[in-house]
This record gives sequence, C-alpha cells and structure tokens, in this order.
Amino acid sequence: MPIESRDRVVVGLSGGVDSAVAALLLKEQGWDVHGLFMSNWEEDDDAYCTAAQDFQDARAVARELAIPLHRVSFAAQYRERVFEYFLREQRAGRTPNPDVLCNREIKFGVALNYVRRLGASRFATGHYARLASGSDGVELRKARDAAKDQSYFLHAVALEHLAETLMPLGELEKGAVREQARRAGLPVFDKPDSTGICFIGERPFREFLGQFLEKTPGPIESPAGEHLGTHQGLAFYTLGQRGGLQIGGRRGHSEEPWYVAAKDGTRNVLVVVQGHDHPLLASSALTTGPMHWLAPPMNAPFRCTAKVRYRQADQSAVLEPFPDGTARIVFDHAQRAVTPGQYAVVYDGERCLGGAVIERVIAPSAQQAAA
Repeated sequence: MPIESRDRVVVGLSGGVDSAVAALLLKEQGWDVHGLFMSNWEEDDDAYCTAAQDFQDARAVARELAIPLHRVSFAAQYRERVFEYFLREQRAGRTPNPDVLCNREIKFGVALNYVRRLGASRFATGHYARLASGSDGVELRKARDAAKDQSYFLHAVALEHLAETLMPLGELEKGAVREQARRAGLPVFDKPDSTGICFIGERPFREFLGQFLEKTPGPIESPAGEHLGTHQGLAFYTLGQRGGLQIGGRRGHSEEPWYVAAKDGTRNVLVVVQGHDHPLLASSALTTGPMHWLAPPMNAPFRCTAKVRYRQADQSAVLEPFPDGTARIVFDHAQRAVTPGQYAVVYDGERCLGGAVIERVIAPSAQQAAA
C-alpha cells in the first residue's frame, strides 16, 4: 500500500525489543509513527508485574525514535473481558488461555478503537506473524521465524481488525530484530523476552490463583480408584501436569513420575497416572466450541494441520464441521494431554484458517491404541 506523507500508524509499544523494532521499521518506511503503551493490569504493590519498568523502557524507545508516546489503561476492560473469563474457566476445572482473549478483546478490540480516535489509519504490533492479501481478503500466515510464530495467539482476532493492522516483524528472524535494535541504538536491544501472562508474572501459578479461588481439597486417585493423596482443588491443576502432586513413592508402584490424566468434577477427584506416555493421556480426536474462521467457513470435512497448544509442531488431522458451527478434529496420530479450555488452531500450510475452544477430548480406540 502506498504511504502518504502523513499516514499515521500507532504502534503498541510494550517496552520490549519487538515492538520497538516494529516502530523503527515503520518510521523508516515513511509512516507518521505514534506509540501506545497499554496498562492492562492494576499496578498496586505487585513485585511480579513489570509494567512500571516496561513503561519507562517504552518512553526511552519513543525518545530515541522521536515519536509521540500515548499511555492508556485498559485494566477495567481487561478484568471484565479477560480475567473474569479466566477465573470462570479455572473454577470449572478447565485450562483457559488468556493471551488469546487479550489479543481479541484488548489489543485488537478496545485498543484498536482508541487508535482510531488518535487519527491513525493503521495499528501495528510486534507480533511474529504475517498478514497478506488473498483472493478472499486478508490472510493470517505464520511468521518466517518458526520458533517465534505467534499466529496461534492471533487466530481469534476479527478479520476486519486484522485488515487494519500491520505486523512488520513477520518476515524477520528474532536475531535480526535484536541486531536492528542494536544498530539503531534502541536501549532495549538486549532486554530479555517477557514470559508468562502479565497478571501472573514469574510467580508460582498456584500461589497467584489462590488469591482469587478458594481451595477445595479432594482425593487424588489412580484410574483403579486407589487413594494416593490429596489435591488442593481441581482448578489448580492441568492435564499432563507433573509437578506439584506431592505423591512420592508408593508401595506397589514403580518410580516413574505421576501425571494428571483427568479431573472428575462430580466427585472432586484428580486422576493421575504413571509414565509420560500413559494411554490415558492420549486423545485421538476432540470437539470444539463455535469455530472462529479466518477463511471462508468450511461445510464439509477437509484435511488440515492443527495445534492444541502454542509451540506444538503441526499435527496432521481432518476437521469435520458441524451445522451448529462447532467441529470435530480427528488426528492422524494420538495427541498427548489435550486440554479442554485451551484452543485448537487449524492451518492450511502457512495460512491460519481459524480455531476454537477445545470442549471435549476423545480417547483412541483399542485399534488405534495398538497401532
């Protein structure tokens, strides 16, 4: 798209190297670049949230690039649209992914509305993904740097919002991004990548969740019903989890680690098994909630690849759409620890077709298990 001399783009400046280089590249391309720092979590005396330092880093980047920096708090909207959903899902014994909702509801929702009020024609982020024009409109594609690709987290964003967005890092490797930042003298060129969810930070997950959810202790059992210990509440565990079970050695059992295999909400029982590849951790298929399509919706089964968690390698599968908008995904090979509440995201090669919340997992048949 040709750039007019005063075409304005607002870049979501997080205080990290990725958004800083996104702003740098767009300025070099001739855009009228503004920065936007979003505060999405209340800043009390929380030593685990780095928002205050991140804002200072964003200010330093804006100063170096000589661009205006706007600061806005979306903490109220984040709590209402993302965090409350997160807590509801946890209470139900499911494992939500708030980063997907944050992108849909905050960064490409209320923030995009704010960007329009700033007079910008485009919003830009430091995400590692590519946006391209296709025969049926904008397409979301994987980043060139497969190790950093973030299309999984962007699959739920509305297509019309992606059409207003720029993602300048989609063609770059992470190493090249840091090198560009270093050469440009950006003060965050060597700042470590942030990990985890902002409102949790680096603290133990159970410690954080315990501030908002009551403990509801119950038995930990083997699949045969043997009592092995006591859990603190089903909300504090996720399928496939190894640590934090405090089972230890048990007479009549091997020394293999224990893993969470199921949650029985009716009896408040946590079911655990031994062995990373125990059959009860495997699923051959899953069903989803309503699909969010980033391509024309399919009405017949088709082959695709799918991910049931971020950083998972593409898994060959068949997606069977249902008339009510939900779907079933059947994998060529059984998947480990598929988790209700997480997202199944589907692809056609490099293109992200969309995704949906995982509602139910389906165990392999006896024939599949033996294959």
